[in-house]
Amino acid sequence: MQIIEFVLQVLLGITSLLLTLLILLHKGRGGGLSDMFGGGMTSALGSSGLAERNLNRFTVILALVWFAAIVALGLITKFQAI
Repeated sequence: MQIIEFVLQVLLGITSLLLTLLILLHKGRGGGLSDMFGGGMTSALGSSGLAERNLNRFTVILALVWFAAIVALGLITKFQAI
């Protein structure tokens, strides 16, 4: 059981970092941190609708994996105490 817990903790760490990076890659909707890092400027690279849709899909899938890892770690912790 310790191996599964360790794998889930590593998965949680990796998905947390990737999720943070993917969220920062999204195109800004005006104002906020995206403008501070240059997101307010329009560029040819950031204006692709297909790239934005794929980024959204990948972010949602990664968020679901992150959520599943959280729930699995919580269940393991709960049932280990018994």
